Amino acid sequence: MQPVNESIHPRAAAIAGAIALALFGATAGAQSATGTISGTPPATGIDAADDDADDAARGPSSYQVPIENLARAAVGGLPAGARVEVEVGRINPRLKLAPCARITPHLAAGTRLWGRVSVGLRCSEGARWNVFVPVTVRVFALAWTAAEPLPAGAVLTAARLRRREVDLAAEPSPAVVSEAVALGRTLARALQAGEALREADLRPRQWFAAGDTVRLHSSGSGFAISGQGQALGAGIDGQLIKVRTESGRIVQGRATAAGQVELLL
Repeated sequence: MQPVNESIHPRAAAIAGAIALALFGATAGAQSATGTISGTPPATGIDAADDDADDAARGPSSYQVPIENLARAAVGGLPAGARVEVEVGRINPRLKLAPCARITPHLAAGTRLWGRVSVGLRCSEGARWNVFVPVTVRVFALAWTAAEPLPAGAVLTAARLRRREVDLAAEPSPAVVSEAVALGRTLARALQAGEALREADLRPRQWFAAGDTVRLHSSGSGFAISGQGQALGAGIDGQLIKVRTESGRIVQGRATAAGQVELLL
């Protein structure tokens, strides 16, 4: 049976927009993570800088709740019952920010709002400054964990797993939320009791061994090809494998399931 890939990936842009809304008011509500926030700067630069610094120094308590609510609504694709917590840190209170008519929140290239990240705030009209706000996004949901200390190389069975609430965003690798993904798999590293099982902790499945007879198949618009041959190497899930057909021809494909190879045409 082909394994199911169940991964959790948040919508970073939507959460960044939620953070911008909570930090800068209702004007940001219709903007995206790379949108702009417009406003009228105060008459004096000193007052504006002091007000910004004072607001940041007071901490996130005044805007934590709206950020949590908006983040919950923005993050999709989560298991039933999942809850999202967003912790927003402080802008350095020693910063003196000049008045700004347009502030653009942004994320560094390749960054997603998952775990500990920084959200950039750039003044794009009225001044030239760029500051960062530390943000921690936690996503709690039921996932599979080790029921006991498990060594590397252990084969996972139902008795060795327990379902409990974990922080899905604590590590980059997706947590395993489907038992079918874990059963029969071999651990690539040791796990402590209660530690969340993640996709990176699992060795790839071996669907067949060298010398086994495998079924070859391929299909597309208006055609379908099938046949059988002998595997010339171990069939590791998703990896390329060479197969000798009944006619003696060597073809290449990808191991996709027990005794199954998808041909590369």
